[in-house]
Amino acid sequence: MPTESMPSRGQHPEPTATPLSRAFTGTSEPYLIYPRRELRNRASGRLLRTGSFPRAVCFLRAKQIRTKSSTTATTSAPLPLEGIKVLDLTRVLAGPYCSMILGDYGDVSSAEILKIEHPNSGDDTRVWGPPFARTLSASDAGQPDSAYFLGNNRNKRSITVNLKHPRGVDVVKRLAKECDVLIENYVPGKMDAWGLGWEVLRGVNERLVYASITGYGPDGPYAHKPGYDVITEAEAGLMHITGEPDGPPVKVGVAITDMTTGLYAHGAIMAALLARARTGLGQKLDISLLECQVASLANIAHSYLIGGEEGKRWGTQHAAIVPYQAFRTRDAYIVVGAATDAQFGKLCTRLDRASLATSPHFSTNAARVTHRVELIALLSAVFRAETTDTWLRVLDGVGIPFAPVNSIRQTFEHPQVLHREMIQEVDHPRHGTIKLVGIPVKFSHTKPSIRRPPPVLGQHTKEVLTSVAGYSEEEVEGFVRDGVV
Repeated sequence: MPTESMPSRGQHPEPTATPLSRAFTGTSEPYLIYPRRELRNRASGRLLRTGSFPRAVCFLRAKQIRTKSSTTATTSAPLPLEGIKVLDLTRVLAGPYCSMILGDYGDVSSAEILKIEHPNSGDDTRVWGPPFARTLSASDAGQPDSAYFLGNNRNKRSITVNLKHPRGVDVVKRLAKECDVLIENYVPGKMDAWGLGWEVLRGVNERLVYASITGYGPDGPYAHKPGYDVITEAEAGLMHITGEPDGPPVKVGVAITDMTTGLYAHGAIMAALLARARTGLGQKLDISLLECQVASLANIAHSYLIGGEEGKRWGTQHAAIVPYQAFRTRDAYIVVGAATDAQFGKLCTRLDRASLATSPHFSTNAARVTHRVELIALLSAVFRAETTDTWLRVLDGVGIPFAPVNSIRQTFEHPQVLHREMIQEVDHPRHGTIKLVGIPVKFSHTKPSIRRPPPVLGQHTKEVLTSVAGYSEEEVEGFVRDGVV
């Protein structure tokens, strides 16, 4: 069967009407492939045919196609997930972090993150504070949203649904029929008990990508246990290798297991959407905190699996490179790394300790690893004599990696962080102007953005149930009256 050639690495894919593609599509008209397997005329939008197509160009829209010569990002470009709807039944961090990333890559008119929340309490993290955002109105007696919630739920619409009510289940089914992706993070069996499991919803929508985030996966001896970031950090080895060598195991400063799982989940969903563009069918994705954290042990895992070496706590030190760590200065800390013998020589010269580089104990990295304690004691005494700012000036231009250990305030005052627009302001209906962390991935042809502030609980229930699920206003009013939403 003829197929279209894939774009070369780095090339922006553009739908074209080559003889090969005409043979594949069965039409000589310039075409675009739309979500839900529609082939339309590129100029007029007229429907040419329906079916399944093997290329990811199905996510492009005719009126926003860019020319191949364009190299700058503009808001007129089709966003990566334009036209994709996501039904988000997750709470806390791993799932909401995943759906937030997906939301960043869509557009406000068609790529939707529909966040399902409990009618009374909403996402657990709404009350995880302080700090809480201030409210605009003195008469607003409601619970203000926490910084935790606001930081992970932009570009979403909030719909309250009582999943314990049979009609609430019907509401979710109707929404699932209209969506491309469903994400949930309940313990295995809970969604099935509600009648919202994969086997049921694939019957409602065969194109649905169903992502299930759990603590331990859907099977095995631990499948029934709920998942928590700090528990998985402990159980999957991360806490064992985090902390000072002579100190206790330490939790990472952020919920890194949740965030890693969210990142794995978002990538898997994107891959499943690409597969669906080729096959026309969705599939179920099983993502667990445990497996994502084990995979994230990376080189430490393989040092054990291949070399038989048990991981250890090294603090800020590197197990196989010396020096490569944080040093206390007179007033704070600085991190310095010398991964090669040449870099170590430059460091010693700049510190006015050139003789260290020629010492048999320190002239090679292997020797420095062997004599780590002796060398670090010598360097620590040197760094402790001056302030961090002094050392930043001394080491500038020397050709080795170094940086201050910044506080969070200093991080958000960093000139590169500001230049790369990693602080964004949005207007919130209850909390006024709030600052959020910006989008870390920049695209050459499209510009993901923060288009919606984090939602007020239930802010979009009526809007979504009428415009997406197709209920009448009278039906929605009945749902409210009967405790369904």
